[in-house]
Amino acid sequence: MFLAGCQIGERITCNRCKRRVPPMMTITSSRLIILASTYFLLFVNLAFFENILAVYPLNLENGLFLASLAILFGCANVILLSLVCFKYSIKPVLILLLLVSSMAAYFMDSYNIVIDDAMIDNIVQTDVKESLDLLSVNQILYFLLLGVLPALYVYRVKIVDQPAWTALKSRAVLASSALVVALVMLFAFGGFYASFFREHKSLRFYANPSYYVYSTGKYLGRFIKSEPRALRAIGLDAHIKPHDGQRKLVIFVLGETARADHFSLNGYGPETNPVLAGEDVISFTNFWSCGTATADSVPCLFSVYDRSEFSKDKANSTENALDILDRSGVNVLWLDNNSSSKGVADRLRYESYKTPEKNSMCEDECRDEGMLVNLQGYIDEHPVGDIFIVLHQMGNHGPAYYKRYPPEFEKFTPICATNQLEECSNEEINNTYDNAILYTDYFLGKTIDLLKDNDNNFATTMFYVSDHGESLGENGLYLHGLPYLIAPDTQKHVGVIMWFGQGSGELPASLALLRQNAGKAMSHDNIFHTLLGLFNVDTHVYASSKDMIQRQPLAVPAISIAD
Repeated sequence: MFLAGCQIGERITCNRCKRRVPPMMTITSSRLIILASTYFLLFVNLAFFENILAVYPLNLENGLFLASLAILFGCANVILLSLVCFKYSIKPVLILLLLVSSMAAYFMDSYNIVIDDAMIDNIVQTDVKESLDLLSVNQILYFLLLGVLPALYVYRVKIVDQPAWTALKSRAVLASSALVVALVMLFAFGGFYASFFREHKSLRFYANPSYYVYSTGKYLGRFIKSEPRALRAIGLDAHIKPHDGQRKLVIFVLGETARADHFSLNGYGPETNPVLAGEDVISFTNFWSCGTATADSVPCLFSVYDRSEFSKDKANSTENALDILDRSGVNVLWLDNNSSSKGVADRLRYESYKTPEKNSMCEDECRDEGMLVNLQGYIDEHPVGDIFIVLHQMGNHGPAYYKRYPPEFEKFTPICATNQLEECSNEEINNTYDNAILYTDYFLGKTIDLLKDNDNNFATTMFYVSDHGESLGENGLYLHGLPYLIAPDTQKHVGVIMWFGQGSGELPASLALLRQNAGKAMSHDNIFHTLLGLFNVDTHVYASSKDMIQRQPLAVPAISIAD
């Protein structure tokens, strides 16, 4: 324990161990906050300043503003840390922020992603295998050099012990000084900041650690409720309308990270859909997701709420399309080779195919095709009622695209055989991603073959919908999950395909119109109503105007970066 009133620079004797502590290893808490804030500014905000410079190039006109922005950002960090760093909390808080910020810096620097509440949700829901796909030497170096080393300094440094009142006054002076400097910067460059905050709000998403701290608070706020929210039942009047057609068998393939512009069915140059090209399929070329990440898009596309109304809280507290189908008498099954159903199938039969114990087609990883192996048995076990099966793919989950397909599907070369996408050329990244699309094409072909085997007994349908798209290096962006407002179209424009069997009953009358409208704008908002329509479910929550098959004309505004 150090005596109160010790000055920085003195050689201080530790009463416990009687050893002399070097001056460089003693510091006041206020100076440690300033040091940490400066460190965050200089070492873990490369992505922040790269994006700033893309909007405000370094020149004589912008130079002073950029300097003021750096000072303003540093002051914001000082104020933030002053609010949470006290005698007993300062070291744990700084160590935690240093470690987490090093990882945030790695992902933002490498993939140009942002750590918002949706991304935090994705991180929480990511399983161990997916996390290992992201592990790299560079990530470890970021963690050790930018996280562990400064954290060790904070752990070992001796903080001068001050009386409580002295420490409080010192902290108040520090925070108020930082606030005054920040205000001076804002007033001195008011014209620049008016534009910055009005037209470039998205740049703040890259601020490390302030934005992920804010996003963490926003994410945790979802779980702070006065009492549990009861599940809201919808479509209680739902029933299947009488019809003379056969029983229905619909396999809904929930794709992963498949962007529409990499499907050769949609005009893409490399032949990524050779199997589907030989089938009578309908490919929807202007289809848009309701989110840019699985955790948002999956519950959204099965939800009664349109994207403009949707929230995770509503999804968790409201029944979805699968609940209505189940209540109507449809046999519903969810098979998953991804991380989970994101809550959609919590009240239904769910089976994970992520391990060899369940999936008979596992090599380095378990293949999507394994979900088809025992599916005929399930169909045969249900001689009564319609059947709806969801197959949730691993698909094109990145960044390790080279793991997403068996070796025999390596048609496009050279490939990017690493999860360090920034180390690969655009050609290598696209080739690897296209090979994974090629495997999805094969998987969908096998799904159609299974449905054809059941054509005599069912009206069969294959419905493929990807959850979101992917950035493959365009404008320095990789992966997905950017906030919807700033996400490029590559993360929102998704592949969607339908196939109908020979016994589809009354459907062919609508298929001609559906083919005509396949290029018109549609979105995940249409999925809920289309699923109910496929099974002739009559309920007040069904809107025929949003049913992709039944409605005339098709008209849903395209979702783009301009929205």
